Amino acid sequence: LMAIESPTGAVIHCAGRVLDLRQPKVMGVLNVTPDSFSDGGELLKDARLDVDALCRRAEGMVAAGAAVLDIGGESTRPGADAVSESEECDRVLSALAVLVERFDVVISLDTSTPVIMTEGARLGAGMINDVRALTREGSLAAAAQAALPICLMHMQGEPQTMQSSPCYEDVVADVAAFLRERQGAAVAAGIIPTQILFDPGFGFGKTLGHNFELLRRIPEICGIGPPVLAGLSRKSMIAKVIPRENLDRLPGSVALAVMAAMGGARLLRVHDVRETVDALAMVTAMETITP
Repeated sequence: LMAIESPTGAVIHCAGRVLDLRQPKVMGVLNVTPDSFSDGGELLKDARLDVDALCRRAEGMVAAGAAVLDIGGESTRPGADAVSESEECDRVLSALAVLVERFDVVISLDTSTPVIMTEGARLGAGMINDVRALTREGSLAAAAQAALPICLMHMQGEPQTMQSSPCYEDVVADVAAFLRERQGAAVAAGIIPTQILFDPGFGFGKTLGHNFELLRRIPEICGIGPPVLAGLSRKSMIAKVIPRENLDRLPGSVALAVMAAMGGARLLRVHDVRETVDALAMVTAMETITP
């Protein structure tokens, strides 16, 4: 991959904060769940939010250069169990209330649940990151009311079933068509076009071949217009190439983040912030430093 020209106008307004995506930035993952594939349970104590652990993790990510912190209260790993709306609300909104008081950074809500979008916006969230691309009933209206930037992700099926023989005619064309359709639905609902981001959904209803085809052709997704978020951190596609357990996938994760950024992705959702920030600084240097 060769670095592509940074998009113009990729400046996102996040409830009073500005996220400049003309160069790639990092979103740090904060899963307040017991069962997420890589870090489930790490921010809970006796099934309740561990505020001290959350703040330590967030502080480290912000100090390392994270531009966004993404709070998730529902595991979306393959085969994950569904979580009730009330439980997800308790997890996510409790964490959000703590973080907005302590950190001057964009806080993103990793949710498909309308009430969390509405209440999260009221509490000070700066972005919505929806793996279901606002297809859940009531989510389009809630996102429009929240008036926050929204990331629309592609997923074939639901987490419980998405890895059961995923199939596409052309994975990139199919993902692009889905994202365009959801972009149109979001704009029709009243969401400002310049506040929309795309996520091709690596690992969400894709085989290993699908994932690498999306990565090779990510400039096609970026070329649609909205800034692209890529979530490749610690995913099983790494272990399928180099057998590694979740916590031993750092080199593979950083390599994939760099490839995605060189293909045009502007927001990288990661667990290992410091290492990814440093790697992306090299991508930015290659894009901007001239003789």
